[in-house]
Amino acid sequence: MDLFDALALLGGLSLFLFGMGVMGQALERRAGDRLRSLLARLTSGRAAGLLTGLAVTAVIQSSSAATVMVVGFVNSGLMTLRQAVNVIMGANIGTTVTAWLLSLSGIDGGSVWLRLLKPASFTPALAFAGVILYMFCKSGKKKDTGTVLLGFATLMTGMEAMSGAVAGLRDIPAFQQLFILFKNPALGVLAGAVLTAVIQSSSASVGILQALAVTGQVSYGAAIPIIMGQNIGTCATAMLSSVGAGKNAKRAALVHLSFNVIGAGVWLTVFCAVRAAFRPAFLDGPASLPGIAAAHSVFNILCTLFMLPLAGALERLVIRAIPDAARPEAPPELDERLLTAPPVALERCREVAGDMAGAAAAALKGALAALGNGPTPDLAASIRAEEERTDHYEDILGSYLVKLSARQIGEADSAEAAKLLKVIGDFERIADHAVNLLESAEEMGGKKLRFTGAAEGELAVLCAAVSEIADLSLAAFLDGDQDAAAAVEPLEQVIDHLKDELRTRHILRLQRGGCTIGAGFTWSDLLTDLERTADHCSNIAGCAAAPADGMELHQSLRGRRDGGGDFSGRFQAYQLKYALGPPGGQ
Repeated sequence: MDLFDALALLGGLSLFLFGMGVMGQALERRAGDRLRSLLARLTSGRAAGLLTGLAVTAVIQSSSAATVMVVGFVNSGLMTLRQAVNVIMGANIGTTVTAWLLSLSGIDGGSVWLRLLKPASFTPALAFAGVILYMFCKSGKKKDTGTVLLGFATLMTGMEAMSGAVAGLRDIPAFQQLFILFKNPALGVLAGAVLTAVIQSSSASVGILQALAVTGQVSYGAAIPIIMGQNIGTCATAMLSSVGAGKNAKRAALVHLSFNVIGAGVWLTVFCAVRAAFRPAFLDGPASLPGIAAAHSVFNILCTLFMLPLAGALERLVIRAIPDAARPEAPPELDERLLTAPPVALERCREVAGDMAGAAAAALKGALAALGNGPTPDLAASIRAEEERTDHYEDILGSYLVKLSARQIGEADSAEAAKLLKVIGDFERIADHAVNLLESAEEMGGKKLRFTGAAEGELAVLCAAVSEIADLSLAAFLDGDQDAAAAVEPLEQVIDHLKDELRTRHILRLQRGGCTIGAGFTWSDLLTDLERTADHCSNIAGCAAAPADGMELHQSLRGRRDGGGDFSGRFQAYQLKYALGPPGGQ
């Protein structure tokens, strides 16, 4: 093996790792909705958790990424530790799919059909199809499919390059001695663990082992301990991701480590005992690529079969190792570990935005109650607390959504993230207006100001309309209620007319001497805050009603206004519902 072979090996390894990363990310985007629904159906049942972990890992082609996701779910309170145990076990089986795909490089034979199964035969066709889809299709899903094909083609090309570069090692005595040394099970486990911890992917390290196997110097006796060590090394990613996380997240990472260490310890003991007692001849024979894939699968399945009945004991073990604190920890609203699964992170953002919507609605309802009945100290404190919650939610959601949008996500997810960025600003402003309404009510009480009876009746009508539009926009956002979304815009137009009419009637009362200047200033502030609250409700409903293709908000609102008889009929109905009495009176 000369300098040029070493450069070819380095290039092949780079292509292999890059292709694996690109393919995994594209598969994750392509499977976005299905990944989200898989995790949404997760139950505490062993079989459901096991199959979920297997399926998710098989889809995204990385047990490390799947386990980091699990750590994030547990840290956010989206998954219990018992569920995490089962999912992690399934992830260890799901990661073996990659080794079987890579074993296609080892197919040998003169038959045309066998030659067609070799990556060197079909990879160029996949790469060409991937380029066509990626460069000439506008659909995000088709582009992602193209990226998957290109990533797989790059991965297999890198595998072929590595195999070709290391072929000359078969004649080097030092290389032969190295793998004779690895027949020592302890050294083999250590080598596999270190290599996998460095590249943070057991699938990639198994692929490297398969590439080395083409030299014919890697025996099954050396390969099996290395595979066991690779399972331990892959825990490094999850352990690192748990740094700074809550106790449950640390426990989930420790579950992953304990599962793999115990499994490797038990089956390494069995392996050594069998080798010492029976000395199987196949252990000294050269390992093939499919043979390494089979050993990888069998080992992970055996580990799962052994540990699955002990899941409860494993859970108790990690709880004892990391005991509960005196004060229970509150899970974070948003965990950055979930960014490894953008569809799931986006769903979590929507849940937190729902909490923000509830806080904004509570602040507004409290402020309307304060206008009607007068502000009490407890009510005022509650309104201000809800407003502070919305400020907090806007800060964390805004930062998180910006980080999420910077990742490669699908078109639908990108449009959804943009909608959420818009609506959180509207919810925050609604809470701000709620505090403004509270301050106006407090000012009225502090200065002993009073509205006329007619003015109080008119204000009650406007407050009722604003309360209803808030309910409608909340239903549109939280429940996707399109009928409620369609009702918001005509009601917002009625509120605009009400505000103009109430301003005009106030001027008439001033001219007649029926209202004071001081009360008039407060009246004007109230009308402005109530009307702007309705505007923000309209924005929220517009975002909820806009299709997933990213239609602009104003385009959506214009469509509602130009909706013909439906809009006109609703508008007239709301005009009748919130009709003011005849002007006059004090």
